[in-house]
Amino acid sequence: MKLLQVQVPDFRVLKDVNITFDRRFIPNIFPLGSLNGGGKSTLLQLIFVLLHCSINPERKIFINNLLHGFTPNDDCLDRLLAIIKIWDGEKEVDIEFFACHNSYIENTLTKDKEYQNQENLRLYNFKKLENINKKVSNIEQDIEQIEKAINKLEIAQELENEDIKGRRLREILSEFTLDYRTIKRRRIPRNLTIEEFKQEVEDILEIYNINLDESYQEKEKLEIVVQRISEYLHENNIIYICNYSSEVDKDEEEFLLCKIGNNLDINKAEAWLNEVSNKIFLAAPITQVFLFTDQKYRRLLFEQNTERDYNSELKSYKSDLSGFFTYDFAPVDLLIKVFKSALEEDSKTAVETEGEYGNKYKALLDDLNLLLANKTVNISTDFSKITFKLDTNHENIELYPEDLSHGELKRLSIYMWLKYNKIENSIVLMDEIEIGFHPDWQYEIIRDLEQWSPSNQYILATHSYELCGAVTPAHIRELEPKLIKSDNNIAL
Repeated sequence: MKLLQVQVPDFRVLKDVNITFDRRFIPNIFPLGSLNGGGKSTLLQLIFVLLHCSINPERKIFINNLLHGFTPNDDCLDRLLAIIKIWDGEKEVDIEFFACHNSYIENTLTKDKEYQNQENLRLYNFKKLENINKKVSNIEQDIEQIEKAINKLEIAQELENEDIKGRRLREILSEFTLDYRTIKRRRIPRNLTIEEFKQEVEDILEIYNINLDESYQEKEKLEIVVQRISEYLHENNIIYICNYSSEVDKDEEEFLLCKIGNNLDINKAEAWLNEVSNKIFLAAPITQVFLFTDQKYRRLLFEQNTERDYNSELKSYKSDLSGFFTYDFAPVDLLIKVFKSALEEDSKTAVETEGEYGNKYKALLDDLNLLLANKTVNISTDFSKITFKLDTNHENIELYPEDLSHGELKRLSIYMWLKYNKIENSIVLMDEIEIGFHPDWQYEIIRDLEQWSPSNQYILATHSYELCGAVTPAHIRELEPKLIKSDNNIAL
């Protein structure tokens, strides 16, 4: 998977951006430079969110966060957000993301006689269908909980002692995980029997089943409407992505659509986008402002004595975005998992070859010792502890992970992230990778990435001249304002 071109006419600080990447370049590593404020981080985040989140319903909230402030123009039907060209290993595919109001589909459909006079064919029906699906799911979960409660009440009915029955009734109520206002908050008379209460719960179950039937009917009607809109969009090589709100505390009145290039069958577009979403990664400093996080949490970075911690919120976002990585300190537990995984693969090889163990474990150990220069890795036989030995002229000094430098820990974490997650044949966007590295390591990181996972394409937003000097001038891409060498006033 390779990114071939990205065009962004007007998004935040990005203006008239048009950058190409040649998939034939070796190494396929492209430094992306500019002065501070040029929009490098914004560009990487835009590419990542559009490709990683567009097809996954659970991730579309990140698109909504990112597009805050991006409003379709009043004087036209749609507004172009970005055009991205991808090489998928077989063909080039153009995908065009654009925002629009509901009037876009209305005005377009009225030109087609087949769809005229059908007022319900509006884009907001996609969101209504998402909401009714959530409602159905919630009701089904409620019904499951109520049915479990009824089963427990039936068992409790068989008890002979009335005091025990009463205690069991209150235990059943305390076990409810959902808030049934008519049940949990009801003050139970001392003389209420399990039989009477069971009847009450069964009556509530009947109400829930009626609500579920009504929701199913509404869902069925919306599915028909959405199917018709989708068919029309597909006829024009367009797929619906999501509703979003360009303003805080405002209804989601804008829509993001995606137009697929002619090289891809529209009926295969969603499956293709899903494949791409699993092949796009973003790595960045944890101190970066991430535009795809909720705006109110972004503000925590600029406030003191807040009740909530931005880093804690960011951690929860990382759990939802499998392709998102921050340059944290290398966790020891992950390093242990990497070693265990390598050992398991070697054992599997031994079984498959009838006795010939693999070399994954040794290769991993050699790689880590190489990247840590004058230090070696030591792992306990029970995989409970990792230490490092500093090789000096006089003695070996034992070090703990906290004794390593910021740069060493960062280099180690990047290596483990790529290796443990088996990131291959992917597009890897990396922001300010050089932070914490000695100038020599800034230069060498190009070679490191090429060795660690050579099938990937890397796009590195950077301020480092040393990093740019590790590739040919033809590899370097720039945004305005361009990086200027202070000694000769020449742009890179």
